[in-house]
Amino acid sequence: MLSTRRGQTSEASGRGFSLLEMLVALVILGLALGALYRGAAGATRNVGADEKYAYGVELARSVLADHGRVPEAGINVGGETDGEYRWYARSSPVFLVGQNAAAPLHEIEVGVNWMDGLRRRAIVLHSVVEAEAP
Repeated sequence: MLSTRRGQTSEASGRGFSLLEMLVALVILGLALGALYRGAAGATRNVGADEKYAYGVELARSVLADHGRVPEAGINVGGETDGEYRWYARSSPVFLVGQNAAAPLHEIEVGVNWMDGLRRRAIVLHSVVEAEAP
């Protein structure tokens, strides 16, 4: 026997979800998936930016290693890679009190810059290297 409550049977209240309940559930699901998509897209963008930055650092370290010794007159060179990374290396003498004349030192600056979307990114390394006698 079916129980009644205000003229409705318990059989009628157990048929399933209403259309409004289904629409609310789909809207909540859509919002959650949208937030996940934005988070994944941001993470992918960050990985790309990190790869470009790591390449720029390695290029700067490579240019610095290539100029471990510089001419006594100094250097001022630059170039560009295939990936549109621009680099430069400049050096100038360092004068120290009591410096050994046989091994003069130069401060060297190596810079690399590149475009990351609409932003210009750059890395600059400074070091001191030995100057070669002429």
